[in-house]
Amino acid sequence: MSASEEMPTLRTAASTYLAGLPPLERQEGQAEIHKFVRWYGADRPVGELKGHDVSAYAENLGVSLADAARKLEPVRSFLAFAKKKGLTATNLAVHLRPPKAAKKAKAQRRVKEDEAPLSLTREGIAALEAELEELRSRRPRVAADLQRAMADKDFRENAPLDAAREQQAHLESRIREIEATLHRSVAMEREKSPSSVVRQGSTVYLRNLKSGVELKYTLVHPREVNASQGRISIASPVGKALKTKKEGDEVEVSAPSGAIRFRIEKIQA
Repeated sequence: MSASEEMPTLRTAASTYLAGLPPLERQEGQAEIHKFVRWYGADRPVGELKGHDVSAYAENLGVSLADAARKLEPVRSFLAFAKKKGLTATNLAVHLRPPKAAKKAKAQRRVKEDEAPLSLTREGIAALEAELEELRSRRPRVAADLQRAMADKDFRENAPLDAAREQQAHLESRIREIEATLHRSVAMEREKSPSSVVRQGSTVYLRNLKSGVELKYTLVHPREVNASQGRISIASPVGKALKTKKEGDEVEVSAPSGAIRFRIEKIQA
């Protein structure tokens, strides 16, 4: 098992952090922490979280400066906790800076982008549909857990009730997110002939020029990312480095340990 597979997911790390907070502080901060978890990817290893991810989250809040400072504080405390527990190499909270005041035109453009079609692979759409079906099937069980927890009339220290509410909120939020994505999704058409350049939907075989290890990635829309299946975002550092490149091209990707050079061995549409 690799190190990333042993590392807890962001959802697990956030749940552990929230469980250790006083009830009032947990109630005030859990909504913003859950929003950050969903934005990045609840099931992604927390150790993969990078400074640029944290910065991007802050920049895309879409709220006033006063609201941004308030909404970022719980996330900042969680990131400090992750560093203290050794879940991240550095304290990523330093990258969580309130965004600059957004202009009206920029906000309007963001609304239009949120309504624009999403070009996803057929496999990605099928995976989202399967996840949605599985999440919907959980609803009766989660509702039953919540009812049992609410049967305890002493709400002051009712940890099961807090956990059940948190579980239901996360479930419904993810269902809404997938439903919205599928509503906007448009299946990408596969190329009838092998692609000569790397683009969204391409499967790329890379060779690490230092270690000789061969890697296989499929570049997908950020909403389709699944690290365990080698499906990485076209907007990630690796995706940006590979985009429009051809077989035989060499690319350099920045990593915490330093720049890594790869050669593109094969491209599949």
